[in-house]
Amino acid sequence: MNDVFLSWKDFFHEGVSTMQGSLKKTFVLDTNVLLFDPQSIFKFPGHTIFIPFVVIEELDKFKKDQNENGRNSRQFARIVDDLRTRGSLATGVKLDNGGTLQITAITNSEIDEVSGMDRQINDHSILLTCLALKKRGLQITFITKDINLRLKADALEIISEDYETSDLTFEELYTGQRELVASENLLLKFDEEKLIPLSDLPTLQDILPNEYVHLKSAINPQVKKLGRYSKKAGGIVPLIKKRDGIWGIYPRNIEQQFALDALLNEDIALVCLVGKAGTGKTLLAIAAALETCINRQIYTRVLVSRPIIPMGRDLGFLPGDVNEKLGPWMQPIFDNIDFLFGNKKGEHSAPGAASQSWEELINQGILHVEPLTYIRGRSLPSQYMIVDEAQNLSPHEVKTIITRAGEGTKIVLTGDCEQIDSPYLDSINNGLAYCIDRLKDEEIVSHAVLKVGERSPLSEIASKKL
Repeated sequence: MNDVFLSWKDFFHEGVSTMQGSLKKTFVLDTNVLLFDPQSIFKFPGHTIFIPFVVIEELDKFKKDQNENGRNSRQFARIVDDLRTRGSLATGVKLDNGGTLQITAITNSEIDEVSGMDRQINDHSILLTCLALKKRGLQITFITKDINLRLKADALEIISEDYETSDLTFEELYTGQRELVASENLLLKFDEEKLIPLSDLPTLQDILPNEYVHLKSAINPQVKKLGRYSKKAGGIVPLIKKRDGIWGIYPRNIEQQFALDALLNEDIALVCLVGKAGTGKTLLAIAAALETCINRQIYTRVLVSRPIIPMGRDLGFLPGDVNEKLGPWMQPIFDNIDFLFGNKKGEHSAPGAASQSWEELINQGILHVEPLTYIRGRSLPSQYMIVDEAQNLSPHEVKTIITRAGEGTKIVLTGDCEQIDSPYLDSINNGLAYCIDRLKDEEIVSHAVLKVGERSPLSEIASKKL
């Protein structure tokens, strides 16, 4: 088989390294790959990983930053510094997975001048390094998350690929729900016993914990039942329902009913809500948080946060203290709370809420709004934590957030995987999608996809046609 047609991901799976004889390749990693995942050098078992000298120089510029890029730059430096004890990086250090790591400069005599390429530009220097390695007769694959750089590489006949943490496509991502046609007897049993054992549903043997099921009648499709697979109960159980809604909010479609069940369930510690703009992700999450924290007093407070990433051109530094700086970023959260507290007059106002506001909740210590910047190292027990716009987080950032959860804490991640503002993330390799894919089979994790826009007819039209 011609190894040109084998993706680098084909080498990641266990056992492929035994084929390394004629398939041994050299993977050249770009700076953005190492900033995205400092462990990426270990993801190519049995092959040579080459880090261009200019990449180390670029990483050095990030080492003092206090953001995720700075932490990843420092972590990569520590990893490679430990590997130096095994041998010379210039000639190649053996890795535990059978691969080799090499960091060395290419001499001027090895680099051919290419018209239009300025060696003073770091990206061009990296591409010229790839050409020099090809000139040595090596099988080169350039790994970068920069789309334009992949286009330039292709123009120079250099094989290039994106660095991905998952082989899934967005369409294949776990939805957390399914439809099933059931007999009248089975639906009647569900009404009476509030449980359908999994043994009565042979087609659901592959169902995952907390997966939602839309049961339709085989005779009358208008008759339907909604349930959730409870691994503890051993079958499908009814959803949690509140006749008077939660804070004046009632689910408007099936997906919102699934979402509310997950948000109100004390046994579920992590909920991922995915949906386009206007589907009610944030509103439902905040309403459930206030319900469980204030009315049911299950949690001590509500903690709301979101990544500080602008859409479009940034306005620059904002005046004031930390709360004043956070104001514009957290305004979508405050808008939803204002709606719940009756600032929008009408039938959705929560009973007795008109005299309250989110400022009072903050003053009472019930509501806490803060950026994710300072969450590292903290422990958060007995809190209902909502992370909005989680699609703009990297997989490592999501891991950092979830590992902050203390005893009795529930975390809700909301976002739209098709609205990415971060330059190095996409619809499947962002932290929200990564979390869904990795944790979907855990008993204390649930996931729901919201598809129908409920904000307004205009919002729904814009979401579909613009």
